[in-house]
Amino acid sequence: MTESSTAKTGSRATQKRSAPGNPVSRLFAAIALFVRQIIDELRKVVRPTGSELLNYTVVVIFFVLAIMAIVSGLDFLFHRLILLVFAGT
Repeated sequence: MTESSTAKTGSRATQKRSAPGNPVSRLFAAIALFVRQIIDELRKVVRPTGSELLNYTVVVIFFVLAIMAIVSGLDFLFHRLILLVFAGT
């Protein structure tokens, strides 16, 4: 590499050191950019209608109740099985 080619492109170390601005102001600028990007993404979110929300809520409640019934049934079954094996009753 010649001297002129390194002078044109520069190394990565010198490019990182020459970042403009105060580190504190860059931190606040990065935080502001992050918050703006969050707000932009939240604008894209499609919120459910009232009837969809009610439908989803009912589905979740019934699913949880079904899983609770299955777990309770298995718990009762294993309890009886263990009593039969170890207590003999």
